[in-house]
Amino acid sequence: MAGQSCRFVQARKPEGGSGVFRLTVRNTMAHLDSEVKEECLREDLKFYFMNPCEKYRARRQLPWKLGLQILKIVMVTTQLVRFGLSNQLVVAFKEENTVAFKHLFLKGYSGIDEDDYSYSVYTQEDVYESIFFAINQYHHLKNISLGTLGYGENEDNRIGLKVCKQHYKKGSMFPSNETLNIDSDTERDCLHIDLQALSKNPQDWKNSSFFRLEFYRLLQVEISFHLKGIDLQTIHFRELPDCYIFQNTITFDNRAHSGKIKIYFDSDAHIEECKDLNISGSIQKNTQYILVFDAFVIVICLASLILCTRSIVLALKLRKRFLNFFLEKYKRHVCNADQWEFINGWYVLVIISDLMTIIGSILKMEIKAKNLTNYDLCSILLGTSTLLVWVGVIRYLGYFQAYNVLILTMQASLPKVLRFCACAGMIYLGYTFCGWIVLGPYHDKFEDLDTVAECLFSLVNGDDMFATFAQIQKKSILVWLFSRLYLYSFISLFIYMILSLFIALITDSYDTIKVTNYQYLLPPKYCKFCTDWNIGKCYSLYLLKMLQFYLDFQVL
Repeated sequence: MAGQSCRFVQARKPEGGSGVFRLTVRNTMAHLDSEVKEECLREDLKFYFMNPCEKYRARRQLPWKLGLQILKIVMVTTQLVRFGLSNQLVVAFKEENTVAFKHLFLKGYSGIDEDDYSYSVYTQEDVYESIFFAINQYHHLKNISLGTLGYGENEDNRIGLKVCKQHYKKGSMFPSNETLNIDSDTERDCLHIDLQALSKNPQDWKNSSFFRLEFYRLLQVEISFHLKGIDLQTIHFRELPDCYIFQNTITFDNRAHSGKIKIYFDSDAHIEECKDLNISGSIQKNTQYILVFDAFVIVICLASLILCTRSIVLALKLRKRFLNFFLEKYKRHVCNADQWEFINGWYVLVIISDLMTIIGSILKMEIKAKNLTNYDLCSILLGTSTLLVWVGVIRYLGYFQAYNVLILTMQASLPKVLRFCACAGMIYLGYTFCGWIVLGPYHDKFEDLDTVAECLFSLVNGDDMFATFAQIQKKSILVWLFSRLYLYSFISLFIYMILSLFIALITDSYDTIKVTNYQYLLPPKYCKFCTDWNIGKCYSLYLLKMLQFYLDFQVL
């Protein structure tokens, strides 16, 4: 039994040795596998932070996104220029018609608006003559107008003018006795005058009791009418014409009861699809070419969108691999700020630009086909997308050390500048409210809050200083003295102190970037991680902050 036991034991020895050997081999294989994974992760990180030229030299990978972005810049800019020229025709047609309407329907209009209203009248006779003049001009529009205009239906589906007056319900006033008895509630009366009534004896509707105005109760008189027009100038540019509806309103404002009635003219133009267009020539063919070009722009932007989205998805996967590796090997979590370094902000900018270009191009195609008429929204989308496309060019200039100073300076100074602007903005708002409440009744540039803000901003930039000082009325000596103290203190504070500090912040960031010569420094608390995981020489001088902290960076 002893021998058997010994033999059993002896027989087990080689088995035990074989187990140790297998365990050693298994550990060795696991270590090799870990090294292989680490090496793969290292190479993937190197490749991710390369620029397109370095990627091509490393793996002979063609820079598809770079070539596509260059093509997209040319296509999008060409599309914007063509649309801008077309949009200028639309805006010019609206503005010129508005000026023509003012000369047609406003009696004695000089061609220059008085402040924010067209002109003003000061006698009852002038009020009646202005009202009757506008009505008569509407009646004889086709005989006197130079434009392609016709009568349109109003909101009641009726052709003609709608005259409304708003006044206090009842009351009596005797200024000589300083006596006033009035009901503050208002009422609105309207009268519709169609073309048939205008064709009859004018005295019939002029003598109507509706036009007997009690000016001490009158608040305003409003004349509204719709006109239709066709923009024929687009034909010269080989485009289909647009049909317009002009909603015109003439307002006689007597709310102040100051002896001065302000007359406003407002024209709101809407583009509608023409019901029947029969145009011979090559216009239709030219429109098809433009639609094909817009479709090609959409395809280019869609391809760019897919490639950039794919790059972001791959970056998120790479970040996940890095976080898991760092947690397993060093038992530490990577901070959120360093995790965001994997997200390329330029790709996000390109994606936003592509989406806006695609939507804007679709709207442009619908506008060109006369299915939609929203020029403003389309111009905002295309204009903003083109802005973002050209801003994205800075990314490629940043690959060259001499041109990268702008990007690095903006990145370094932006947080400090935002904090500084938040503090300076509080002082600016204080001056804005103070100027509005004190100087508003005595200065045109301080009547509204937005006007005050614009005026103060122009003063900060050194514009129109003398005019701002000179236009303050001297009706109140106290306010005049306060205005001097207000303006001198604002100019001195913002130009000589705040603006100088603002420039100093940016200059300080630029000097810092210039001294460091674009080399990244490792914080001491991460040095132990850098020596444990040595990357060696990097492929690019533009590695992001995450690699500064976790990789052993050596400048080429």
